[in-house]
Amino acid sequence: MNALRKRLALSGLLIFLIISIGTAGFIVIEGWNFIDAIYMTIITLSTVGYREIHDLSTRGRIFNMFLIIGGVGTVIYVLSIGAKLVLEGELQELFGRKRLEKKIKDLHQHYIICGYGRMGKIICRELKAKSEKFVVIERNSDRLPVKEDVLVVDGDATQDEVLKEAGIEKAKGLISVLSTDAENLFVVLSARGLNPGLLIVVRAGEEGSEQKLMRAGADRVISPYHIGGLRIAHTVLKPAVVDFIEFATKSGNIDLQMEEVTVAEGSKLMGLTLDESGIGKDLGIIVVAIRRVSGEMKFNPTSRNTLRAGDTLIALGEIPKLKVLEEMSSKIR
Repeated sequence: MNALRKRLALSGLLIFLIISIGTAGFIVIEGWNFIDAIYMTIITLSTVGYREIHDLSTRGRIFNMFLIIGGVGTVIYVLSIGAKLVLEGELQELFGRKRLEKKIKDLHQHYIICGYGRMGKIICRELKAKSEKFVVIERNSDRLPVKEDVLVVDGDATQDEVLKEAGIEKAKGLISVLSTDAENLFVVLSARGLNPGLLIVVRAGEEGSEQKLMRAGADRVISPYHIGGLRIAHTVLKPAVVDFIEFATKSGNIDLQMEEVTVAEGSKLMGLTLDESGIGKDLGIIVVAIRRVSGEMKFNPTSRNTLRAGDTLIALGEIPKLKVLEEMSSKIR
């Protein structure tokens, strides 16, 4: 993109310079007025073959020969750049980029994914399955999605300007899964400074990095190696439990899904007990836990537990029934 803009700017500058030199030359050498001088310059550069508007002196003819040699060469060079832009589709890319920038600018309450490697692709797939809005920042052009319908910012996520281009001031969350902890640390520091209320989830690769990333401003730090090791151990020690969790949390599973549902202020569920709400009796949904606004987590709540505004229900059930629960939790009485 920068190379394209530089070539366009260089082309415009060359045309402007050659016309200015030609016009000034005819004014100084021949004493013509501005209109005659610029008209003579343009018909000379365009090689249309019109006659000279005034007879040229010997010095004027010598100047005109140099103008033809230098000017026509410049025009041919500029035309070749224009043809290359059209033939290679770079103009289309430019307009496409403008449309992309407008789409990103219109986003609000979206997620920013820093890094489109193996983990980044999985994260994007899951967000897309939930119809969440997101933007990917990736500086390695070989990794950029080509055919997928993904909004992408080509750049370094550690730079403030790139984060701003991705709309960080209006984003609700940022996920950084860059290759090194140092890069992720820079992203966290920059993101927290640009949006203090942002939810930041970051990957940690080395032992001991979790605390540093948390101190830098991350809300959640995930260690893939630690989680992967636990998962492998649990697969050996508790295979049935692992199979159930994988079944319940797998994206696209239509039989059973585990979701979190927040009880909104003024919802019809407010003030009701789990038994009175009919979540289990009418919908057949199991409420595994309730997380209060204070952060307190109630596991395996009883039917007498009362639902409050801001409570997050960790619910297990069929997707259609979970959608009904989401409507109940958000609908105003």
